[in-house]
Amino acid sequence: MARRALVTGITGQDGSYLAEFLLRRGYEVHGIIRRASTFNTHRIDHLYVDSHIRGTKLFLHYGELLDGARLATLLSTVRPDEVYHLAAQSHVRVSFDEPEYTGETTGLGTIRLLEAIRQIGLDCRFYQASSSEMFGSSPPPQNEGTPFRPRSPYGTAKLYAYWTVRNYREAYGIFAVNGILFNHESPRRGETFVTRKISRGVARIRAGLDRHLFMGNIDAIRDWGYAPEYVDGMWRMMQAETPDDYVLATGVGYSVREFLALAFEHAGLDWTKYVRFDERYLRPTEVDCVIGDAEKARVLLGWVAEVHAPQLVKIMVDADIRAVESTHTPRIDRPAISGWDPTPR
Repeated sequence: MARRALVTGITGQDGSYLAEFLLRRGYEVHGIIRRASTFNTHRIDHLYVDSHIRGTKLFLHYGELLDGARLATLLSTVRPDEVYHLAAQSHVRVSFDEPEYTGETTGLGTIRLLEAIRQIGLDCRFYQASSSEMFGSSPPPQNEGTPFRPRSPYGTAKLYAYWTVRNYREAYGIFAVNGILFNHESPRRGETFVTRKISRGVARIRAGLDRHLFMGNIDAIRDWGYAPEYVDGMWRMMQAETPDDYVLATGVGYSVREFLALAFEHAGLDWTKYVRFDERYLRPTEVDCVIGDAEKARVLLGWVAEVHAPQLVKIMVDADIRAVESTHTPRIDRPAISGWDPTPR
């Protein structure tokens, strides 16, 4: 029989790539999506087949991380072999404006799932999407033994979930792992995240739709990799003989300033002519530099990041240029409003 996986956050960047990855390997994939009045499944629409058709391998279920009873019902009904918990309020800047909601979903959502697994007595493996934001102000390079010093409500919520996974693994023998993933991006990244904001802004400026791109702190240094490679690492953690925690990263850091320069240069533009500063995009506390050390994953899982920031920039900018060209006619006279961002102030 095909192995069965349950994926929370299946409509997000990582969830969509993971669904593709698992389906290629013959899994039956079940995804949890939030109920909304409009469809929010565009990242997985190419995978979805009507469940009435024989041989369907992808199934979607309504659920919510705030509803423990519903999560328990889904786990009991689906009976997955593997649970990949990717859903969260995942925007760091938004977590300062919505700290309580971030804690309820990003932190307590994990314990609701694990407690349901324990109560049901479900024999499955559990993956927790941890984050490099947990390291916060700890100096790089950061690995599995680096002290955690988070500097945002998002980081602290992820740290709560991380220790919850460790506790349930040790207390109840659940095969539960933490994947401490450093920044990983793609053309499917949400438009309010800095890398996609840049690649989309470049495409719109190149097409004459916008004149400026408004940014906050561009001196922060991040370790940026390519999301499809990182879902392969998630899966490898779940296939290991024993459960453990792993860092996934490229090991190379680039500043936001360097990412900007690479993106505009790829489009034949000088970034200094178009980028403007807006203090509204600054965080109350900043993580200055995170660069991961993924040696443990290389040795024990055979996982290595192949795509680094310069190649990633080209992938993302090219994708957004194609998207803009397919949907817009250039307008040079458009007002300079490209800095608009739906992120709450």
